[in-house]
Amino acid sequence: MMKNSECKKRKRVCLVLALCWMTVIFMFSARNADLSTQDSMSIGIFFGRLIVPSFSDMDTQMQISFAGQVDHPIRKLAHATEYAILGFLLTGSYADSSTKRRKAWLLPAVTGSLYAVSDELHQMFVPGRSCEIRDMLIDSSGVLIGTCIGIFVFVYWKRRQYGQADVGRGSDRSK
Repeated sequence: MMKNSECKKRKRVCLVLALCWMTVIFMFSARNADLSTQDSMSIGIFFGRLIVPSFSDMDTQMQISFAGQVDHPIRKLAHATEYAILGFLLTGSYADSSTKRRKAWLLPAVTGSLYAVSDELHQMFVPGRSCEIRDMLIDSSGVLIGTCIGIFVFVYWKRRQYGQADVGRGSDRSK
């Protein structure tokens, strides 16, 4: 009985965290293009300081140029990462060791991907931002990665931990 109450508590906590994380994503998307670019550039400069040994010796213009060059990959990695976190949290709010395989990943993946689409649509109404299909795909890929990690943590790892390797694998494997 203890295991079941722990699972319910984990699901509630993950659901609350997922909703909070969706709010954080929405707030980042609501920032206009200038603020979003400033965020990316500051992260690019931080990244330069972190990985380029002579970065602090560069003049300001070269540092800004470096930050501009890494801006696009940093933005796309941020998209994938924020949605991987969402996918993980959504999986934690739904899946457990008794959840059937297809349902364990399908609901969190679809929910997260639909949120990614709605977030991109929301950006059409933010000054200087746009709705990009490529970003929807990157975000959805992040959701799938987070969902896979979540399934491993919340389903398969828990099954092994409690010795339930065959739970949910009855004769109907597709559900």
